[in-house]
Amino acid sequence: MKVSLRYFASVREAMGRGAEERQTGARTLAGLREELQALGAPYAQALGAGKAVRMALDQVMADGEAPLRDGCEVAFFPPVTGG
Repeated sequence: MKVSLRYFASVREAMGRGAEERQTGARTLAGLREELQALGAPYAQALGAGKAVRMALDQVMADGEAPLRDGCEVAFFPPVTGG
């Protein structure tokens, strides 16, 4: 299936771009994140298991178990704090 990926803040900086479209065989957000990490740098650096990264599916915060669908939008971004 085809998904639209969006990257924000430090994740965008690490990726060197703000968005892309990719084909994926993943069925969940966690599966997609793992698939991207396996591509190597810069994905592994920005989305690695030890990185604090939040995810949204179609502009709604979601956990790793959220199911993907063809044409969905997935966003990755660091946790945000106020001040």
